[in-house]
Amino acid sequence: MKMEEIQKRYPGEWVLIEYTALDEQLNVMEGEVIAHSPSKEEIYRELSKTGGKNVAIEYLGEIPEDLAVMLVADDLVSPEPHR
Repeated sequence: MKMEEIQKRYPGEWVLIEYTALDEQLNVMEGEVIAHSPSKEEIYRELSKTGGKNVAIEYLGEIPEDLAVMLVADDLVSPEPHR
């Protein structure tokens, strides 16, 4: 499904997408919606079940101008425990 269609189908929701195409800036262009919800916590629960798939989380609502976001990369699906 193209990203434009995903945006129209799930406005104001968090969406977990197994992507099949990205653009040069790594924005999702196309993929399959694995889960969608107004609750980001529900999406995070579903994320833990993706098992190494190429996934992205997108919020498809209005983002307040005074909102700051920090992304932290950690081995979410690491086969080995942290030492």
